[in-house]
Formats: sequence, C-alpha cells, structure tokens
Amino acid sequence: MASATYPFTAIVGMDDMRLGLLLNAISPSIGGVLVRGEKGTAKTTAVRSLATLLPDVVTVPDCRFSCDPTAPDPSCPDGPHEVGEAPEVRAARMVELPVGASEDRLVGALDIERALSEGVKAFEPGLLAAAHRGVLYVDEVNLLGDHLVDALLDAAATGASYVEREGVSVRHASRFLLVGTMNPEEGELRPQLLDRFGLTVEVAASRETEERVEVVRRRLAHDEDPAAFAAKWAAEEDALRERIAAARALLPDVRLGDGALRRIAAVCAGFEVDGMRADIVTARTASALAAWAGRTDVTTADVRQAALLSLPHRRRRNPFDAPGLDEDRLDEILNGFEDDEPEPEPDPEPEGPDGGGPGDGGPGDGGPDGGGPDGGRPQDGPERADAAPDVPGQRQDSGSPAPQEGSSAPEGAPGSGGEAPEAAAVAAADPFRARRFDVPGLGEGADGRRSRALTAHGRTTGARRPRGGALGRLHLAATVQAAAPHQRARGRSGPGLVVRRDDLREAVREGREGNLVLFVVDASGSMAARKRMSAVKGAVLSLLMDAYQRRDKIGMITFRGPGAEVALPPTSSVEAGAARLEKLPTGGRTPLAAGLLQAREVLRVERMRDPSRRPLLVVVTDGRATGGPEPLARAARAAGLLAGEGTASVVVDCEAGPVRLGLAGELGRALGGPVVTLEELRADSVATLVRGVRTVRNTNSRRAA
Repeated sequence: MASATYPFTAIVGMDDMRLGLLLNAISPSIGGVLVRGEKGTAKTTAVRSLATLLPDVVTVPDCRFSCDPTAPDPSCPDGPHEVGEAPEVRAARMVELPVGASEDRLVGALDIERALSEGVKAFEPGLLAAAHRGVLYVDEVNLLGDHLVDALLDAAATGASYVEREGVSVRHASRFLLVGTMNPEEGELRPQLLDRFGLTVEVAASRETEERVEVVRRRLAHDEDPAAFAAKWAAEEDALRERIAAARALLPDVRLGDGALRRIAAVCAGFEVDGMRADIVTARTASALAAWAGRTDVTTADVRQAALLSLPHRRRRNPFDAPGLDEDRLDEILNGFEDDEPEPEPDPEPEGPDGGGPGDGGPGDGGPDGGGPDGGRPQDGPERADAAPDVPGQRQDSGSPAPQEGSSAPEGAPGSGGEAPEAAAVAAADPFRARRFDVPGLGEGADGRRSRALTAHGRTTGARRPRGGALGRLHLAATVQAAAPHQRARGRSGPGLVVRRDDLREAVREGREGNLVLFVVDASGSMAARKRMSAVKGAVLSLLMDAYQRRDKIGMITFRGPGAEVALPPTSSVEAGAARLEKLPTGGRTPLAAGLLQAREVLRVERMRDPSRRPLLVVVTDGRATGGPEPLARAARAAGLLAGEGTASVVVDCEAGPVRLGLAGELGRALGGPVVTLEELRADSVATLVRGVRTVRNTNSRRAA
C-alpha cells in the first residue's frame, strides 16, 4: 500500500524552508533548522515529507538505541553488542515531541525501585533515543518548557543524552536532524535558545492567486488518491533522494579555504553577532551548499546564502527585535573581498532544491511555484522580517496634537463629563529594568521566574508519596527512612535494601513559576499629555520586557471614551503586546470601573482555561474616573470585587504635576495591592518600595487586627 505522506517535491514554493531542511539532511552537524511562520504554511508537511527522503538506517538487531553495527556505541544501555551480527535495515524515523511531554518522556526514565533493590540500571528509552539517526520534530517549539528545550538542544549539540537520577546515570548516543516550527504570534524563543538552532527560515502564505490555486489543486489531488499522487511524483522523489545521498558523500571532500573563512568571519563580525557559534554554523552551511551544488570549493555565493540562513535569528538584542538581516550590508561586506579571491564561473545549478512535477510546474521549473499543500510561497526572506514597521508615534502631524504636560485636559477633574478629542499615538520612552512584583502564596503553575511555586526544578523542601502512582524525582533519604523499619519483617539477609513501592518518596521542590500579567492601561484624556503618555508607555514596555524574562503570559486591557476593550487577549507573545502599546491612542473620558470589570471577566475565563496559572493585575492609571453617575464609587466597588476574589494587584500611579489628588493610592487600597509611581518602578530607584504584594497584604492584615 502506497504511503500517504505528501511528496517533498510536490510542495510548491517555500524555497528557503526546503533548502534549510535539505542542507541539514546533508550535514546534520549544522544543528537543525527553526521554521518561523504563520499557521497553515506546510511546515509540518515539509518535515514529514523530508523523512521519507533520508537514507535507510542500518542498526544492530533488537537495539532500542539504533546502534550502527559498524561502530556500535560502547556506552549503549543495550550493549555490549557482538561484532558480526546480521544487521537490520529500516527507514529513518521521524519522531514528534509534543508540547506537553514530560522530561522523562523526552530523555527516558530510570526505574529507581529496581536500582535500589536489585542494583540494576533499568532504563526506559525516551524520544531522544527513538530519534537517533533520524528526524526529531518539535511543533510550536516556542511553547515548550525551557527545561525541555535545554535538554533537547544539549543532546543536539553533543550527540548524546544523559540521564541522572540520585547517583544513577545512563548515557546513550542521540544524533538527529532537529527541526522546530513556531508561530511568532504565540511568543518568541529566548535568544540563548534561538542561537542553538543552526538555521532559521521565515515562511508565509503566498498572496498570488495562481500560486494559491496550485496549492489547492495539489492538496485536493493528494487527498482524493494519495497513492496515485505519490506515484505521479515518484520519479522526482527518487531523483532528490539520490542527490541528497550524493551530496552527503561529497561533503567530506569540500574545501573551505582561507578566503571563504575570512568572508565568514568578516560577515559575522560586521553584524555583531554574539559568540563564535554563528561562524561555525555558517561555515558548515556554506560547505553543505557547495556539496548540494556538486562542487568541492566554497564560493562567495555559498557564504552569502549561508549567512542569510544562519544569522538573522542571532541578531536580536532585546525581546522586541524581529529577526532579520540587512542584505545591502551583507553585500557591502562581501564586496570588500572581490579583489582578494576571484570567484569561479557561476554554478549552473539552482541554489534551492530542485525536482519538478510531471508537467505541472514543480519545484524545478526555475520560478516561484505558488504555495505548498498547506500554504504558499515564502515571503521575500529576511528582508520582510527586517522591514521597518510604521511607528504611529512618529507621524503625529497627521492627527490632533497631544496636549503638553501641565496643560489641563477637558476631563481632568474627577466627575467631570467633558469629552477630550482623540490624540495621535506617541512613541514610548526608553524601557528600563523594572522591579519585580510577585503573587503571594505558593503556586503550582508552569516553570518561570516570578512567584514562588512547587515545581519540578528548584531547591528541595520536603518529601511526599508519589502522586497518581508516577514517581517524580526521588527523595533518597526519605525513601530509605521509610523502608528501614521494615527490613527485618521483609526478611533482609544481605547488604541490599529491601524496598517496596510504598516506600518510595519523591522530592518536593520549590522554585519559581510564570504568571499571567494582565495590564489595565488608562488611555483617556487625562493621560493625553505627550510627555506623560510617553513615560507611561515606557513603563509598560519595561514591565512587558520583565514579563518576557520571567516567562509570563501577558494580556492588555485599555479603557477610554465610552468603555474598555481587550487590546490583547492573554498570550505568550510580548512582541504583540509591545506592538499594541505602540499604536495606542489617547483621549475621551476615563471609564475606570469598566476597565476593572473587563479585567475581572478576562481573569474569570483564564481561570477556567488554566487554573494553575495565577494572575497579577497591573493597573496603570492616575486614579481618575469620569462618565456616568458616581464614577469613583463604581471604580471602588469594581476594585473590591477583584480584591475579594484574591486577585493580586499593583497600581502604577501616573499622576503628575504640582497638584496631586492621590486617587491612585485610594484605588490601590481598594485592590489590596501596592501603589508605585513611575519613578519607583525602576529597579535601580533609591526610593523605598514595597516589592511584593504579600508584604502589603500582611501589613493591611496587621492594621485590621
């Protein structure tokens, strides 16, 4: 029966993605590829298709770790292997790592009970063992836990996986082609983790009608009869498979001369990338490009293409920078070497993957093919990611001028009903390192860096029986203490300890969790003074950066004019929050109560979706409220509802000027949280600040007593 896998050569367009995948298939030492793009752009389809093109794997019979019979791993847990055994031949595997996988599922699990009672290393292999000599695919890698990403990338870099549990250790080989995909709208990877991926490519659906038509035509043909569709593309698949094998065989003979190395070093230095990994990856990629083209010499064109794939994601300097590379600057650097080493005649073969359909515009037709089975052709590479976005704050001449600091807004006093005209958005002030606020108590949310929580990692604070029958990290001393009183009754006669499952105790660890930080931002006329709103945006931007560093989810509610709106539903993408903040206009009345009630509703929904993620409410306002009867009283009642539900809150007081009403302080007391000014928000401020919500609550409790 024919395979239902979509043929790799039938994918339309997506040249950068296909090339990045093929280069890693030729030279896995490149370190994998990260595919960034919107949903429905054939990312998963391409990875699954690539696995069918890889050469078959020859393994030692019955080895769970896929040892090569010509060079078996001496530390293989299933070894030692006898030389000369009849080998097994199987297809290369593609192993998928789910977002919700546990660490034991990834690296493998040790049977601690047997290790203590029998002295044997009973090891159950994980996904890293299954992916050895194949492909490991991680969809939505940006949503994977940091500790899993660390373990995954460590194995990819070293070619081995280590499992350590209470002095018992196991090592096995784990070399694989790593492919990660992500949608940037759902949050970015940390720069340290981005750097561990060898290459990165951007994909987006085509906006050309004919290309989208070809996508749909091929997808429907495949779904109607997968076997016939695969047979139609079989010749192209075989040709591509042979070309990959030929490039692999040629790669050891590729010469990377001093001239090419100087070009690579100059490019990496010119773009100010950190560390030396970029130079090494670019060199390996350039060599793989030469082998792919059937050459043994690396050319300037190879270096240029390699830089476009290996450098964009290594140039981010803060969480809000988009990956990208200035191609004009790249050409300028490379052109400085033109007289140093003349280039050979241009290679007649295309730089991207070839192949082609039987008369239907396949990938080898020399032009854009349209879209893939789930999407379209890529955008114009790094230029798209590097394009300068429109900054609303820099086009203020097109809208009403914002009032200057110190001028009176039409609705500046509490209770007034004037309506201020909408002012154009202003640019945010420079961000700064913000103080940390945390949620009181001990949570059990996802690993992060904000509030205290029971986590899988951290300092050991106690021991408990395993929950649900599954043993986490063993607490050795507590286990021995539980088993010791029963040794005589269990008939212990030798030096070994007789351990039963009921004796096992797991460690209780305390670390930090990530929270849901929900911003409620006052964008009314009372905030419309240009300098004040710029400072407010700078403060919120600083808090967004702090949330990024502490692995929080963030959301944003704005209130002005007739009511409040959810400007950004809770998400892991702080970049989206920064973009919404940048375009935020001001003007109108101050419906503070509406903003607080909208926040209460968002938190109610989020508690049902993710009950373990505790919220932190950050209200950015001067405390004024207008519109409707008794606006301040209604705001106080809304604040009381949030406080009554145990919502941890912080009020950032934005009031400025010589006359201050202190309304933000009253709001903070109603919410039961600390009140800080914009100046006190800075981590390097010398002002006295109540840093945690719990401290404030304890103080309030003592006063009440």
